[in-house]
Amino acid sequence: MKFYTSFMLLLAATTSFARVIKVEKCIPKRKNTGFNYDKTGDIIISEEDVNNNNITIAIAATSDMHGRIYPWEYAIDEAATDAGFALTDTVVNNIKSQYPNTLLIDVGDALQGNSVELFNNEEPHPMVQAMNLLKYDAWVPGNHEFNFGLPFLEKNIKLFNGRVICSNIEYADSHKPYVLPYQIFTVKGVRVGIIGAIAPHIKQWEASNPDHYKNLEFLDPIESLKSTIKSMEGKYDVLVGALHISRNGEYDAEFKTGAFQIAEAIPEFDAIIAGHEHATYCDKINDTWVLEPGRFGSHVALTKFDLVKENGKWKLTNVEAENISTKGVEPSELIMNEFKWVHEKSLEDANVIVGKITDDFIEGVDYITGKAKVSTMPRAQIEDTALMDLINEVQTYYTNAEISTAALFINNSNLKAGDFKRKDVAFIYKYDNTLMAVNIKGENLLKYMEWTAGFYQTVQEGDVTIAFNPNFRSYNYDMLSGINYEIDLSQPQGNRIKNVTFNGKPLDPNGTYKLALNNYRFGTLSSNGWITDKDVYYSSVNDEKPTIRDFIVKYTQEVLEGNLTPHCDNNWKIIGLPESFNDPETIAKIKSGEIKIPRSSDGRTPNVEPVRKI
Repeated sequence: MKFYTSFMLLLAATTSFARVIKVEKCIPKRKNTGFNYDKTGDIIISEEDVNNNNITIAIAATSDMHGRIYPWEYAIDEAATDAGFALTDTVVNNIKSQYPNTLLIDVGDALQGNSVELFNNEEPHPMVQAMNLLKYDAWVPGNHEFNFGLPFLEKNIKLFNGRVICSNIEYADSHKPYVLPYQIFTVKGVRVGIIGAIAPHIKQWEASNPDHYKNLEFLDPIESLKSTIKSMEGKYDVLVGALHISRNGEYDAEFKTGAFQIAEAIPEFDAIIAGHEHATYCDKINDTWVLEPGRFGSHVALTKFDLVKENGKWKLTNVEAENISTKGVEPSELIMNEFKWVHEKSLEDANVIVGKITDDFIEGVDYITGKAKVSTMPRAQIEDTALMDLINEVQTYYTNAEISTAALFINNSNLKAGDFKRKDVAFIYKYDNTLMAVNIKGENLLKYMEWTAGFYQTVQEGDVTIAFNPNFRSYNYDMLSGINYEIDLSQPQGNRIKNVTFNGKPLDPNGTYKLALNNYRFGTLSSNGWITDKDVYYSSVNDEKPTIRDFIVKYTQEVLEGNLTPHCDNNWKIIGLPESFNDPETIAKIKSGEIKIPRSSDGRTPNVEPVRKI
């Protein structure tokens, strides 16, 4: 596919936006036993204009870029009209032309995704190179920044030219901050304080690799932010939270604090720019704007602060916030030229042929329309498919497990007859998860299965479709192989798993079974007390090629001798559906588009409300 036929010249304002950067009040390096991040001190972005008593300061922000530099999705090898630094740079340059006093920040999850792991040995990583080239002032680490270990993260923190900030990570032994809790940027005499925070569940998500958070503690964000703000008293005129935390937090665990709860608990914030949820929203909580710019660079979050000087002090008079779409804008010539080598290497890797696919793995990816793109319900989350059986088959083989569990990460996933390429592997398995296997007691396996079945809503008479729980991410819905079972959706969550058999006999609650799973699901099970570290009997983390994607390639080439043929054992099914399910007249109206399937507010979860029989 031909990429873009033309590039827009950079706006004249890009070259006219002069910045004088110097560091004041430098603080000596902290002494501790771990990583030493020594970029401290107030930063003067531009000198004060003593003749101007009115000013507008702006903050432009990206979040959850996940390896997007070029506007291209390497898993499907297609151009993206709303992704990548090449597009956000165009929008940011336009913002800076209107508001020269602009700070640029990223709110986390930059270093993982979209095949950018191919460049993990680059110093700095291409995503950090891009942020340096674009003169990012601050970067808040996201949870995926910890995926590749502390040496990788710390190398890139040191090589980032701006400031890395996060208030709720500290060393376990010394209680010293891991990176800067906050940074003061002085813009035309206005002191802008930016405080970072991260979702505090890293230990759960990285539970299979304790070295990824060795000697680190992740604290309650609200308490850490309050403490940090107290230490900043008298030092700022504008206060902004940069939080890699979803709107309403996650789980029913100790830290159920989201960006909205933080805004309610800490009224000192003039604005909060969030990330992590991959959502696009802009809401006012009491008097505080809270916004998130989506994922991959689909939007740039813009927050504007109007100030007036009274009696020699700056007073905030107005705050405005919006998310600016990047869809369809011309890509930045600067980025397209500088990172052509990244694009070309990523394309080359994506198109390496690793085998042949004899037949399509899923007929009718969309359950209702039968189309290849899901607009109603993903078939692979309504019934067993050859696609999920393949992933579980691979996991079972390399762990010598009895049972395997895996999730559908992209609901449009499929394998089509023809060449099997690396991009197809990334398309059916999105993440760089490693492979693990544990011994799990039967009663705990059942508890876990009940938990993951919480992805569905309970059905009622009159429902024509199955609705998904908008508060339960699809990547947490796992489908198991090696056992037979039914999911009764007429029952409430916690009482849905029925008729579970292993080798033709009822699953023994007191028995022990060998379960293959990925490292993230290991974190889920261990945090819920269903398994412990002692139950692990296999982990690929130290293998030369440790990811489940690597094992899919290896299995295809070495076990299947390069030929992938779909087969499905139909070991699980949904039961308890009402007579109204799949009502032909209502289904016809869904197919015609007359009836729309409701989606979650962030667009990530389809059919969050059941369609009722007409």
